[in-house]
Amino acid sequence: MDVAALAMGVAAGDRRALARAITLVESGRADHRGQALDLLARLRAPGQPAAGRQALRLGLSGTPGVGKSTFIESFGLMLTAGGLRVAVLAVDPSSARSGGSILGDKTRMDRLSRDPRAFIRPSPSQAQMGGVARRSREAVALCEAAGFDVVLIETVGVGQSETVVAEICDLFLLLLAPAGGDELQGVKRGIMEMADLILVNKADGDLRPAALRTVADYAGALRLLRRRPQDPEGFPKAMPVSALAVEGLEGAWAEMRALAAWRRETGHWQARRAAQARHWFEEEVRQGLLSVLAQGPARGRLADLGAAVEAGRMTPEAAAAEMLRGLA
Repeated sequence: MDVAALAMGVAAGDRRALARAITLVESGRADHRGQALDLLARLRAPGQPAAGRQALRLGLSGTPGVGKSTFIESFGLMLTAGGLRVAVLAVDPSSARSGGSILGDKTRMDRLSRDPRAFIRPSPSQAQMGGVARRSREAVALCEAAGFDVVLIETVGVGQSETVVAEICDLFLLLLAPAGGDELQGVKRGIMEMADLILVNKADGDLRPAALRTVADYAGALRLLRRRPQDPEGFPKAMPVSALAVEGLEGAWAEMRALAAWRRETGHWQARRAAQARHWFEEEVRQGLLSVLAQGPARGRLADLGAAVEAGRMTPEAAAAEMLRGLA
């Protein structure tokens, strides 16, 4: 693969080059990993056209059936109609048995997938915890290098544990259904506390009164939370939207821009991105150590201790301590 030509294609906004680049960074092959790192280094090199490009990264989570795909399509079409280029990275759950994924997000966003100013890329989660794929951050960086203005990261949608996406995005949106359960869930730690904006979807027709009550309940719950230093007065907040009727989207976008502008002016934007970079450095080290243990000289020791745990001769904690002592 000609990595230099691929980098030029990504920097020029070539959609096919971007798709190939994302495939490269998602590959698990060792030779592909080296090429992916070379590609990212070329795009970030000082003086290159793509160096320093930044997009507004929006993470979106919500339970299955809440209307994430419908919201992304309506929201994305609104943004592209305003002249913005939008990339959507949709993470699909992978089968625990076969490892396969359906990757059908493009079929659920039919109109947006045909928009020349939009790019949709489904990716398998590959059993990665937290609702995002392991290489999602690098895929976001490639979309930024390709000149997209907004990058939407849609998580798997499995519940309140999807906090990893907050380590990728600038703003974290939580999409909820009206009257979807106990509104006091809003004060629980975890995904609710990570949200910058809670959007109650399906606020139309017969469900609108229930949606407005849900918004009021969450707004009251959010006021009980301790204000975060990266938030101006009034954030996080809850708002009603209807992706189907295309209502409330303009207001939600205005709030997102206002929050992003405030964070840029106060320095929270760059501080957050720097902290995220450190988080992913440490995550790469952890994953790399596991890979070394599974493939290097310590593989036999790992297998022996694993067999001892399985046979009941050692506890998992004691075996792990023994393994780590051997590495010190």
